[in-house]
Amino acid sequence: NLAGDSIPRPKWRKVAYGGMQIGYDDNYTDESFLEEMVMNANVVRRDLLKVMKDSVSISQYLCIVALVVLVWVHTLESSLDENSLLLLDLSLLASGFLILLLTEEKMLSLSLLLRYLLNISFFTTGLYILAPIYQTLTRSISSDSIWAVTVSLLLLHLFLHDYSGSTIRAPGALQTPNLTSCISVNASIVASVFVASRLPSRLHVFAVMLFSLQVFLFAPLVTYCIKKFNFGLHLLFSFGLMGLTLYSIYALHRLFFLVFLLLVLLVNVVCPYWLIRMQEYKFEINGPWDEAKLCFDITD
Repeated sequence: NLAGDSIPRPKWRKVAYGGMQIGYDDNYTDESFLEEMVMNANVVRRDLLKVMKDSVSISQYLCIVALVVLVWVHTLESSLDENSLLLLDLSLLASGFLILLLTEEKMLSLSLLLRYLLNISFFTTGLYILAPIYQTLTRSISSDSIWAVTVSLLLLHLFLHDYSGSTIRAPGALQTPNLTSCISVNASIVASVFVASRLPSRLHVFAVMLFSLQVFLFAPLVTYCIKKFNFGLHLLFSFGLMGLTLYSIYALHRLFFLVFLLLVLLVNVVCPYWLIRMQEYKFEINGPWDEAKLCFDITD
């Protein structure tokens, strides 16, 4: 017995699927087990100023949607006629093409520009033909239900919108938009149809639908190209858009102005500050007990 007790135990080895080792419990670990422990290895350290700059894209798109709603309100109140709306549509289309030509070298091709113009002509023609259908689409539904669904769709659009890019992809960007971006765009289009169905004339419906589709489909592409071309120009454009939106809302209603101002401050100042402060409470432990991770990408 004494001879048996003096036999040294085999050295403990750190194995994942080797079964129980003789002389050791199943949950045994020696002092070398924690040598490979790493604290907060994958925690990203963020800078407050950088986070605030990145959040400008969110407030920028909030201003774009707010301006669309303002145009809807003025059109429904008959303070904006169809001729002014059509002029606004043409101005937005021309300025959008100009920005794309100046910021995207790959779009300087004349053949590509002609193809875009041809597609837009087919698009506007089909939209004009379908305008009477949109005008009578929700005639049997009460206005309260229309406004409630429209607000819900706009909130869904804002919640699912891709603030880092564009659903209509620019040259050099990712070619496949994700599902949430597509749902966001569809929600904005349905909301535009609901608003257009409450307008008095066919030309009103056509002008509002053309304006809404231009903004919801192509404004993210234009702002994406501006941001990729020059970040300083992106900030300048965003702050100018914020000023225009705040002035327009202030002229419409003081309470809405205060709410939107607080929302912009929340997005650009408060939320980035909260994000930086929460970094202090992150506590991540990595070590030899972690599950194995694949080091290659399975695409098939």
